Amino acid sequence: MQTSFTPAQLADPAMAASEKILRTCVHCGFCTATCPTYLLLGDELDSPRGRIYLIKDMLEGGKPASPEVVKHVDRCLSCLSCMTTCPSGVHYMHLVDHARAHIEKTYARPAEDRFLRAVLARVLPYPHRFRLALLGATLGRPFRGLAARMPKVGNRLAAMLDLAPTALPNRSASDRPGRFPPAGPRRGRVALLRGCAQSVLRPDFNEAAIRLLNRHGVEVVQARGEGCCGALTHHMGQEESSHALAKRTIDAWIAEMDGEGLDAIVVTASGCGTTIKDYGFMFRDDPAYAEKAARVAGIARDVTEYVTSLGLSEPVVETDLVVAYHSACSMQHGQGLRTEPKALLSRAGFTVKDVPEGHICCGSAGTYNILQPELAAHLRARKVANIERVRPDVIATGNIGCATQIGKGTAIPIVHTVELLDWATGGPRPAALDGVADRRPALAAAE
Repeated sequence: MQTSFTPAQLADPAMAASEKILRTCVHCGFCTATCPTYLLLGDELDSPRGRIYLIKDMLEGGKPASPEVVKHVDRCLSCLSCMTTCPSGVHYMHLVDHARAHIEKTYARPAEDRFLRAVLARVLPYPHRFRLALLGATLGRPFRGLAARMPKVGNRLAAMLDLAPTALPNRSASDRPGRFPPAGPRRGRVALLRGCAQSVLRPDFNEAAIRLLNRHGVEVVQARGEGCCGALTHHMGQEESSHALAKRTIDAWIAEMDGEGLDAIVVTASGCGTTIKDYGFMFRDDPAYAEKAARVAGIARDVTEYVTSLGLSEPVVETDLVVAYHSACSMQHGQGLRTEPKALLSRAGFTVKDVPEGHICCGSAGTYNILQPELAAHLRARKVANIERVRPDVIATGNIGCATQIGKGTAIPIVHTVELLDWATGGPRPAALDGVADRRPALAAAE
């Protein structure tokens, strides 16, 4: 794509990076075939190619964001399916992140939109606040119909109440800074991201990861001072907030790296993992954090990626449960991890089924299912229908957002991949599988 940025504009590192991305695009349109919003709406401006045109015009012209640009950029899930499809290597993620930051700086959103986004940014990244908010949602659920009728924000308030769990799990004993020693000789030492929303909604995910890693001889550390990775606010365009959160977590991990050392930083939420692996780019022009961020990004690993490098031990539980593996967009498109989780599940003894249209987003996408509830609901219905077509006993995924989103649309239990791996190699049966019968005894009886 031909561009005409001025030398003064290109002196800005963010603008120079976006200009390079824009020049990579050749207008081929392959991205439209895999863009969820284009598939739903059929509007060229709701495709990656269309958004690229809008972003180019805005940035190149030095314009503040217009309502049209905001509408179509807000509708983007940042699922990054377009990056997997693109034959030219357009780094759409960095471009749309820049566009969102530009929107945040130059566009005055309606008051109700600003308020809702401020609440999300000040609650979700902080576990204690989030837990209190979810307790409040329990009290507010009987008034869901009234909330839904509120002008301008009713649909989003209703979506928030719908997504909130009916009951909160107890606080996890492992959700604290500290050291979790390995069983037997130590093979490695890793830091595990505690996370923010996940630690409240599904603490069992990290509990399973700690047990699995300890069983494989890995010492697990949860670093003191670590907090939210910054992903949620980063994708809302709130650079100052996201960078402040990320810096705190980077400092906590660097202290461990420079202390007893780390072999990896292990992440159980693929949405967080995609952002952490991009820290080097995010802080490339920050003299105080460029090197530290690159060091952290260089050893960040999804939990299935790290377990693959260790080699999964032989399963001790016999099962033939059918698992529909839902690959989160941040896993397959953001991190390029497509085969590792499925291979581990197969090795653990599960029958793994691919989900039709597995490359299409479920509609979670961070805060998207709150900010764009109608589109998210359509995508969830499409995803659930495809999952149910393969008739699984259980759904496995590697991202808390997907687990929450899909779980609200189906009665099929949904667990983290690491929970199944933990169970197969000696851990407890996931609580979500209570009432799910193993197929093996039934097959034996039939024979």
